[in-house]
Amino acid sequence: MRLAHSLITTAVAAFASASSAIAVPAQPNALTSGEQAVGWRLLFDGQTLAGWRAFKSEAPPAGWQAIDGELVRTEKSGDLVSVAEFGDFELTLQWKNVDGGNSGIMYRVGLGEPRTIHTGPEFQILDAALIPVLVGKGMKLGPQHTTGAIADVVPPIADVARPNGVWNDTRIVVRAWRVEHWLNGTKIVDVDLDSPSGRERIAGSKFGVMPKFATLARGRIALQDHDGRVSFRAIKIRELAPVVAPGDTPQRK
Repeated sequence: MRLAHSLITTAVAAFASASSAIAVPAQPNALTSGEQAVGWRLLFDGQTLAGWRAFKSEAPPAGWQAIDGELVRTEKSGDLVSVAEFGDFELTLQWKNVDGGNSGIMYRVGLGEPRTIHTGPEFQILDAALIPVLVGKGMKLGPQHTTGAIADVVPPIADVARPNGVWNDTRIVVRAWRVEHWLNGTKIVDVDLDSPSGRERIAGSKFGVMPKFATLARGRIALQDHDGRVSFRAIKIRELAPVVAPGDTPQRK
């Protein structure tokens, strides 16, 4: 009986292993028919940098590469910017950081200013262990610089970032200048940057001296080249119909 039980157990385990081996893996850099039907589009095909450019030139920076289905910052060469512009939108993607890594996702970026940060707010991506190191070097960092913050402007309400080397799920929703940051299923930022309190936050940040920051009605998505290797995949976006309620502040142009 014991031998028979052992043989059955082994056979079940082998079947489970085989079933797992032939299972079709998820395709992060592809759209389902349902996603296509509601207007989603891919910003990264998993194989090339088609649809991306440098901030100051039309060719993608050499330090960004498509590697094994990931969009990877491998060396310093400047921010990577989408060719397409977007107004109101919902953006979802996955990213993973490395020890000491520092990057970000910027949105509604314009090409007419000296740098991407002069127009586009940033979803901060920063190894938490790096903060005390930078503070020790004299930098003034606080909660508004932790992962998921609108960098230097609005801190996240919770720390839900996964460990370095593990994929994180990010969702960014922008309607007019009402901004939501989501991280790993939790909404961590919800703010109207064009409200009096939002403008006050901006004025109290380093962006207060940048007159076009968070003012464009349309702009590009940018992946920040800062420090360390960072990887992105499953970059999907859909434009949203503008919602204008009575009493809303009109979008800035």
